[in-house]
Amino acid sequence: MIKLIASDVDGTLIQDSTPDLYREMVETIYKLKKKGILFCAASGRQYFSLRNVFRDVADEIAYIAENGAHICYQNKNISVTPMKKEHIEGIMAMLRPYYGECEAVVSTANGSLIESKNQEFIHLLTYGYHNHFRLVEDVLKEKEEIIKIAVYRKGSIRRLGEGNFIPSWEDKVKACMAGEEWVDFMDQSVDKGNGLKVLEKFLGIHKEETMAFGDNNNDIGMMLAAGTSYAVDTAVKEVKKAADYVCPGWKDKGVYQIIQQKIFEGID
Repeated sequence: MIKLIASDVDGTLIQDSTPDLYREMVETIYKLKKKGILFCAASGRQYFSLRNVFRDVADEIAYIAENGAHICYQNKNISVTPMKKEHIEGIMAMLRPYYGECEAVVSTANGSLIESKNQEFIHLLTYGYHNHFRLVEDVLKEKEEIIKIAVYRKGSIRRLGEGNFIPSWEDKVKACMAGEEWVDFMDQSVDKGNGLKVLEKFLGIHKEETMAFGDNNNDIGMMLAAGTSYAVDTAVKEVKKAADYVCPGWKDKGVYQIIQQKIFEGID
């Protein structure tokens, strides 16, 4: 019997960088709770951004935020994994020459730090993602523990990400595409799959009692950590290969469809 359902958000549950969850899914989360099934939002987004997306059910779900670097349940931190200082300094040194073409978001458990002066990007973080962030001159001079560095390029970062950023650091940190426009860097131990395992252990839930949904490279670990996993039909091929099944994407409310079929209608 399924007791925990974890879903990626952007590109899987809803359209990328949108702030709202559709009504049917809100109602489904309440129905799941009544059946003793916990829903978990698993995303590269920060915790506060996820709470905004799920604002109607914010205290009813669990959160694997920042790709697993920040795990929360019932307004409490279950796990926070900081990056090493030398890795933060090296990644920022690599990214800063690309300012203008790319933007960096440096995450802490209390919100994000931004060096950008790009008003369009700041607008996206404010009204698209509803991030909590502070504008600072130099993130390296701030005292808060850094748990993730994300770099954004409007349209697509795949060429730069897969051609330069990820190969430069993948032997030292966890580096991955997180959607078409983002590359994320975290501590080597951080992964949505590891985050799911931490949550399963905390809740006393077994792998076989977990279902997961995803679409991008940062979801592969979660596909493998769940007893039953679904890649949406728009997922990259590596995710489809890692998943047990393929389901409709966010445009067709695929996560909602599968939950209705498998949990409430009992369709195999």
